Amino acid sequence: MAEQTFPNQFFGLDDQAPPQRLGIVVGGSLAEGLDVKLDRDTLIEGLAVGSYVTVQGQTERKFFGLITDIKLEAADRNIRNNPPALDNKLMAQIYSGTAVFGVLHVQPMLTLEKDGSMRPVKTVPAHFTTVFRATAEEVRQIFAGDASAQTGEVEKSYQIGSSLEDEKLAININLDKLMERSTAIFGRSGTGKTFLTVPLLASAIKQDVASALIFDMHNDYGYTLKGDRNRRLNALKKIPAIARKVIIVTLDEKSSRTRGSTPEFAMQIGYDQITPEDLESLKAVLGLSDVQTNALFTLKHRFPHDWLKKLMADEADDEIQALFDGNKITESTYYAIQRKLGRLLHKMDFLRERAADNYAERILGYLARGESVVVEFGRYGNDLPAYVFVANFLTRRIHERYVDLKEAFEGGSGVDPRRLVIVIEEAHKFLEPDVVQHTIFGVIARELRKYNVTLMIVDQRPSQIDSEVMSQIGTRITCALSDERDINAVFTGIHGAQQLRSVLAALDSKQQALLMGHAVPMPVVVKTIDYEASIAALMVDALVLADPVKRKNWRGDDDEGLI
Repeated sequence: MAEQTFPNQFFGLDDQAPPQRLGIVVGGSLAEGLDVKLDRDTLIEGLAVGSYVTVQGQTERKFFGLITDIKLEAADRNIRNNPPALDNKLMAQIYSGTAVFGVLHVQPMLTLEKDGSMRPVKTVPAHFTTVFRATAEEVRQIFAGDASAQTGEVEKSYQIGSSLEDEKLAININLDKLMERSTAIFGRSGTGKTFLTVPLLASAIKQDVASALIFDMHNDYGYTLKGDRNRRLNALKKIPAIARKVIIVTLDEKSSRTRGSTPEFAMQIGYDQITPEDLESLKAVLGLSDVQTNALFTLKHRFPHDWLKKLMADEADDEIQALFDGNKITESTYYAIQRKLGRLLHKMDFLRERAADNYAERILGYLARGESVVVEFGRYGNDLPAYVFVANFLTRRIHERYVDLKEAFEGGSGVDPRRLVIVIEEAHKFLEPDVVQHTIFGVIARELRKYNVTLMIVDQRPSQIDSEVMSQIGTRITCALSDERDINAVFTGIHGAQQLRSVLAALDSKQQALLMGHAVPMPVVVKTIDYEASIAALMVDALVLADPVKRKNWRGDDDEGLI
C-alpha cells in the first residue's frame, strides 16, 4: 500500500483517491441515527465528531451523514474486566476488530440521488451496507453553493469557513436564504461572534442581498474592530468595496471623535417624537408598574404633541392638575413615573425637548436607498436602558414603514420594500419572555419576514430568549457554549438535537462553529474563516495587492497585518 500524505489522504479527502471504507451499518433508526461497526484496519484516531460519511444504499442512492459520537465496544464483557496485558501485543491484535472494535454513531442528514439531487432523509440504509468517508467531491457538491440547480444562476453566497478535515474545502452559506428568515449567532464571550458577524454582513452588503441596520453596542462594526493584543482591524466603513454603502450614525459625538470615527451625523431624539410604546420597552428595566405604564398612554391621549415635555416639567401645570382632580391619574403615580423616567432621560444627552431634525426619518431614507446604517452608541453602549430604548425607538418606526410599503405594493400602488436585516447584540435583553411582549423585536421575529424585515441576533445567552422567538429563527450559527441551559436552547425545534449536542460540545473555543438551519443543506461544523483573510477577500483585488502605493493608501493608518 502506497504511503499516504498528510492531511488530505489521511482524512480520505484527496480528489483523486478512491472513497475510504470505514465499516458497515449494524443497527440504528431514522430518529436516533445509525450504528456503524468499524473495519479492523480503520484507524479510529483518524476519525472525529463532526466529520462526514456516506452510506452506499441498495437503490443507488447515497446517505450523507455526520459523525456524532465515537465509541469503543467489546463483544464479551470478560474482555472489559480482564484485558490482555500491555506487553501482550499478539492478543491485542487478535482481539482487535473481532472481540473489541470501534463503533461510530452517524446521523443521516441527506440523500444523494442517482440524478445528483439532494433530498431530506426519510428512510435508513439496510444492515451491513458499507460506510465510507465522504470524498472531497461529495462535500463540495453539498456545501460549495456555486450555482442554483434550478436556474443555473450563480447564487449569492459567502464562504463562512472550511471543512475541519481539509481547509481547502470551502463551506459556503447561501446569503439569500440566510436573509429570508431571522438568524442567530450564539457563543459564549470570547468565541469570536463579532469577528464572524462583520464579514458576513459585509458580504451581504457587497452582493446587494440586503441593507442592514446595526445597533453597534460596543462600537465594533463601523470603523474599527478591536482584535487580539489591542490591534485595530478594519470594520465595515473601512472596506473600500462597500464604504459608500455604509452610513455611520452616533449617539455620542465625543466618543466617536476620540475613536477617530467620522459619523454622518450625531442623532437626536425629541420628546415630541417619543411615544408611550417606546418607553413601554423599558418597563422591566425601570420597574414601571402596569398602572404607571397605562398612565403614559393617558397622558399621550390628553396631550398628543407635548405629553412627555409636560411629564418631565419641574412642576405640574393646571392641565395636569385637572387630571389629578378628575382621577384620571393619581399624583403618586404621576410623580413616581416622573422620578423613574427622569433617571433615564436626564442622563441621555441625545434626548432633547426639540430635536434639530427627524433623524429616524433620515435613517429610514438611507435604508430605502439601499444603504446600511451603523448606529454607534459610544459611552451609552454600557447603558442598558439607553441601548434598549434607542433600538426599540428606531425599529418600531421601521416596522410601521415596512408594513405600509408592503401593503401598498401588494395593492398595486408601490414597490416592494428592499430586504432589511436588523442586527442587535445582547439580544436576550429584548427577547426575554417577560420583555418580548413590550418590544417590537418579538413581532419582527414572528411576523415581519413577510414584510421583508428579519433579525440577526448576536448573543451569548440563548436560554434567556423566548422559546416562541427561538422557534422562528431560520439559521443558527453557534460557537462554543458552556452553560447546559444555553446548549439546550440552541437545539430547540432542531431534528436530531440530542445527537448534535456532542458535536457542539466538541467545538474549540475559537474559530469553530456549528451551522444549522435554512441557509445550509444540513448541519455542518466549520473552521470559520480568519477575519483578516475574509475582509481581505472583500476589499482587495490583484491590482491593489500588486501595487505598493495603492496598498499603502488602502491600509490607511493601520500598521499590523494585511488590514
